[in-house]
Amino acid sequence: MTTRTQITLETDLRRRAHRRAADQGISFAEYVRRLLRRDLEEPPRPKADISAIFGLGDSGGSDIANHKDEYIGEAIAARKLRR
Repeated sequence: MTTRTQITLETDLRRRAHRRAADQGISFAEYVRRLLRRDLEEPPRPKADISAIFGLGDSGGSDIANHKDEYIGEAIAARKLRR
């Protein structure tokens, strides 16, 4: 079953949509139907996980800035043991 639907478009948007439909060799109505089908049939996109940003730049190595005092202390202690 189909239902006739009327929409109001800005002149430039309507012109561009008609041109796109013509480029594809389809009617404007078919163009709109395909756009709607594609939009409504796509599964919802997952929302971005903000936690992915926090790992950027993490090499997986140690964090020298947070542990510098500990590292310096270990280096001094190791040097004393070698003497």
